Amino acid sequence: MQHNHTTPRESDALMSRIRVIPLTGTPYAMGYAHGKRFREEIRQMTEERVHLSQDAKWTGRSLSRSAVIALAEACVAEHEAYAPALMQELQGMADATELSLAELVINNGFTDFIDVVYNAGASAAPAPRLAADNCTAFMVPPNRSASGQALLGQTWDMHASATPYVILLQGAPENAPAFLSFSITGCVGMIGMNSAGIAVGINNLMATDGQIGVTWPFVVRKILQQDCLDAALACLTDAKLAGAHNYQIMDGSGAGYEVEALSTSRAMQPLGAETITHTNHCLVQQNLDRERERPPESRASSLNRLRRAQELLQNEAVTVRDLMALTRDEVAICARPQPPMHVESCGAAIMSPGSGEFWSVWGIPADNEYERFVI
Repeated sequence: MQHNHTTPRESDALMSRIRVIPLTGTPYAMGYAHGKRFREEIRQMTEERVHLSQDAKWTGRSLSRSAVIALAEACVAEHEAYAPALMQELQGMADATELSLAELVINNGFTDFIDVVYNAGASAAPAPRLAADNCTAFMVPPNRSASGQALLGQTWDMHASATPYVILLQGAPENAPAFLSFSITGCVGMIGMNSAGIAVGINNLMATDGQIGVTWPFVVRKILQQDCLDAALACLTDAKLAGAHNYQIMDGSGAGYEVEALSTSRAMQPLGAETITHTNHCLVQQNLDRERERPPESRASSLNRLRRAQELLQNEAVTVRDLMALTRDEVAICARPQPPMHVESCGAAIMSPGSGEFWSVWGIPADNEYERFVI
């Protein structure tokens, strides 16, 4: 793999590059190396996310730590059945950090795990008051791309406290394709592309049908273990999902799918001749009755970002720089932290599966430079 800056830095005031983390060998060895290098960061973020999972402002329910851990432990068995190699990786991380698999499942799949907690009681919970998940995702088919190569990408938006944890995993696992994955310390992967040309991005949804199941980072990484689009899609359609996310999946030919995937409902749309954009509310009728009410500020942000992304992608010949500009758009898309949500665009990624190019930026895209990687 190679990488270089797409443009020279224009100012010394610009923030630092994304941290690139090489991981090689067996799944356990990869997880252990990840955990050992970032032991204290992982322990800190995991504790924060376990605490938030107990908070009714995030989940609709006030639960004890032991009750939250019990739910996560039930999810561990589902993860082990779904992706045993990835759970070996998580075991390596657990041994290096002295955290439990249950705690690390919460850290990895926090936004899905919130759906699990919300739906865990005998009666319906009130809608949570907080959400920190404002990603804007896009897919550009070959005929709408200036290069003729299909493109996909997104911002990754979360509570501003997550930005220092952002990393780029550069994986060379045994018996699976090499991959690049935008992630955070302690997480097996969030957005990525592999050497077989399979790419995947996500954006969070909030649903009422959360269940004991598999959280989204493990779906992303299992997709990145595949070498064809059908197998990648099956990783999603066949999974018992813990919570709701929208997934965008593409191969090197430019074929792709968007899947609004709730725990009990999947709505799949193939990538056709038009650009696809998605933010953080359901767009498919069959999912609307399972969607959880979002806080007003979050709902308004999702609607505004979707309209703005559609407006910015009217160009008939979209370039990578157009997509970089979209992620930097401060009219609606590039988020800076504001109360009460304190969400910011913690980074972004753009992928060209046909050429093997992957562009990523750490931190607020409007403030920082993208870097180019080739897998």
